[in-house]
Amino acid sequence: MSELRIFYKEKEKIRIARSLEILKEVEKKDIIWIDLVDVKEEVENELESFLKIYIQEDEEIEEIEMSSRYIQTDDSIVANSNFLQDNFDVEPVSFILKNSILVSVRDVDMMAFNDTVKKMFVNTRNFPTGFHVLVALFETRVEYDADMIEDTTDAITRLSENITKASNSVDEDVLIQIKDLQEKVTVIRQNIMDKQRVISNIMKCDFFPEELQPRLTMIIKDINSLFEYTKFGFDRLDYLQDTFLGLVNIEQNKIIKIFTVVNVIFLPPTLIASIYGMNFDIMPELHWRFGYLFAYILMLVFTGVVLLIFRLKKWL
Repeated sequence: MSELRIFYKEKEKIRIARSLEILKEVEKKDIIWIDLVDVKEEVENELESFLKIYIQEDEEIEEIEMSSRYIQTDDSIVANSNFLQDNFDVEPVSFILKNSILVSVRDVDMMAFNDTVKKMFVNTRNFPTGFHVLVALFETRVEYDADMIEDTTDAITRLSENITKASNSVDEDVLIQIKDLQEKVTVIRQNIMDKQRVISNIMKCDFFPEELQPRLTMIIKDINSLFEYTKFGFDRLDYLQDTFLGLVNIEQNKIIKIFTVVNVIFLPPTLIASIYGMNFDIMPELHWRFGYLFAYILMLVFTGVVLLIFRLKKWL
């Protein structure tokens, strides 16, 4: 859905406009944030001309090289970062800061942006410039990342409980779930690592407001703590994978044990049947009246002896 939102100050209040016509009525110093969501190229061209900036193409925003993800000039910052959706899809976002005006460029709607807008209207004094909006956006996004890590941790805990409860009936679905959770944790880790790199570069900017440095430092600390949580998640998933493979080996060993016991039990009767199945002319029991019954009893006795030995050895 295409959307244009322009946030500007008017009598110590923050107003929102959805048309570029407002740029002709408002002084540039009163503009705080211009949010572009999948807008037409004509809108981008008009903004580029008005703010004297360059809005990158989608291919440029998605570049992974740091030289492309963070660009700083004498009076502007261009920072590209990936924002995770609830379905773990990665959506690139481009931020452009110039003359205290923030321009954000994205293709989809995101909760982090909507929550930041709510914060702006609740406490307008905390958002005098685009610098403050940018910091608030990253703070909100890191909070969402923390929530996603918590949800993933809960999913790992539930999976661990299910493996414990179903230890006698493990199947390949468990391994698939472990793999999916590993991929999710990997995506989250890459996502917060991307923000760590961007925030670290922003902290080095010489024209970024000094008052916002403590908040940037706190974001870095929060990101570092999230790294620990993702590492813990990886460790738990590795443990669950080892546990699952161990349970699979136990199940296989039980099956092999059953086949082994059955083979050993039937080995003596098979031997006896093989002996009396020989075609020699002289076999004492061949014409004996009770020979057939004697062979059966002999088989049962040897089978019973084998079972007794297994019981005594506690193999059964």
